[in-house]
Amino acid sequence: MAEVVPFKGVRYNPELISEMAAVVAPPYDVITPEEQDVLYRRHPSNVIRLILGRHQPGDTADDNVHTRAGRHFRTWMDQRILVSDPAPCFYLTSVEFTSNARLCTRFGIIGRVRLEPFEKGIVLPHERTFSKIKSERLMLMKACHANFSPIFGLYADGSEILQRLHAIAETQPAVNLVDDKGHRHRLWCISDEGIASYLVAFFKNQRIYIADGHHRYETALAYRDWVKQTRPDYSSDHPSNFVMFSLSSMVDPGMIILPAHRLLKDLSAQQAAEFTQRAGEFFDVTRIAVDKGMEEALAEFSRTLHSQAHRHAIGLFSSQPAVMQVMVLKEGVMARLFKDQIPAALRDLDVTILTHVIMMELMGFDQEQLDDETKIIFRTTIKEAVQVVGEGKARMAFILNPTKIEQVRRVAEQGLIMPRKSTYFYPKVISGLVFNLLR
Repeated sequence: MAEVVPFKGVRYNPELISEMAAVVAPPYDVITPEEQDVLYRRHPSNVIRLILGRHQPGDTADDNVHTRAGRHFRTWMDQRILVSDPAPCFYLTSVEFTSNARLCTRFGIIGRVRLEPFEKGIVLPHERTFSKIKSERLMLMKACHANFSPIFGLYADGSEILQRLHAIAETQPAVNLVDDKGHRHRLWCISDEGIASYLVAFFKNQRIYIADGHHRYETALAYRDWVKQTRPDYSSDHPSNFVMFSLSSMVDPGMIILPAHRLLKDLSAQQAAEFTQRAGEFFDVTRIAVDKGMEEALAEFSRTLHSQAHRHAIGLFSSQPAVMQVMVLKEGVMARLFKDQIPAALRDLDVTILTHVIMMELMGFDQEQLDDETKIIFRTTIKEAVQVVGEGKARMAFILNPTKIEQVRRVAEQGLIMPRKSTYFYPKVISGLVFNLLR
């Protein structure tokens, strides 16, 4: 199955970078413009200059955000701000964080994974990708010839391997930092040949499920094809045949998936009113009284939504006037409407019900509107979603229970694709702990 191997990672030199928290960053696709500015100011060698550089008005084909990232990377290597490890390693990581007032730890193994086309069923996606993002990432890879951020991947087994990882985590880490969200990240370098051989053999029996980084994986495939066409020294062992992954077990107690609530912006009062009137055609609706105070209403709303998760419950909050309700899908609706159109593994997803029954069937959205991020805002907490609607930045918020890890696995194994933003794996895998050279 999967070929996962150690590599000589490139890391920040602790002799020159005394505070590692100053140079790491979240993945590029979750960084706001305000956060980008903060990271730029924080340290002249922060990884933000590699993963999400600033565009300039006078950018040209020879001097642009990607070529500047390449120059930064080469300069930092020349100045030994970044240094290669002397021997191939796997890299064990842990992240400690709080979820629902519970302290959690998630482990990951960073290694090189051999690129495989999705149709081989070895590396499996679960979400759609978009061409513009992939073209931007490909230009960056061509300019830098490196992976700066690991793709976040999952594997199904793990009880035995987690025990081994816990033992390694009892030793002194090479990196120990706390990020801006208060999450503690640690990294251990695993150069022991016995442990490395064990990990290589373990992953030969595994499939890899992409949790985050679908665009980066497809970009890596395109980069490999470009190298194959342009480099006379290309072979099956060339580094471009691999991409850096951070791999975590699906049974890790720290595996947390948050929902991606949908907030709709450009709706008229009439559209909102018509939806609330028609919702009863497909859902059993429970109204939550908001006149007793928003805090008490939100607590009841959350309890009701979560208690009905097994029945495909979707929450709604709208303003002007304020409406808060929990909608439970009526028996047989999805099979009756979409039996011949949508496979059963997808019909079982709350996000599919929201997309096809609510947004398309009842509200008349088409695919172009569903993909238009100017019309839909995404938030991961109920409090944030309700606040955005309350401030008038969106008219309606549809609140989801999180997608289950078993559903992600089932969809991927059947070669299916979820609606976009179906999952939000939390926390994200940070960038800057280790880089992978591609030549």
